[in-house]
Amino acid sequence: QSQLVESGGGLVEPGGSLRLLCVASGFALRLFPVAWFRQAPGKEREGVTCISSQNSSSPLYGDTVKGRFTISRDSAKNTVFLEMNNLKPEDTGVYFCAAESRLFSSVCSLSSPTYDSWGQGTQVTVSS
Repeated sequence: QSQLVESGGGLVEPGGSLRLLCVASGFALRLFPVAWFRQAPGKEREGVTCISSQNSSSPLYGDTVKGRFTISRDSAKNTVFLEMNNLKPEDTGVYFCAAESRLFSSVCSLSSPTYDSWGQGTQVTVSS
């Protein structure tokens, strides 16, 4: 059974860093585009960043996280990472990873309907 599991969230002070993990089981994550989304209380789900299958094109980043967040893969560990630096209170929310079902797609999207498989989410709270 295909599954995505996020981890690495927590409470961090403004200016701090966190690294989120998205571990896949039941399928080879490197073959599909993967994205991170986040949702704050009372707000719509927001696309944070995405990476194409086998890193075949440059990742996309939302305007609010450019220069602070980095998405990467470790194919051997079947894992996608989200490195978050210089965190701000507005980065607070539940972070979800998601994978498309388009095999070998060389592009990715920050639109949530594009994605078919979702993890359960991990909470990130940025507060002093």
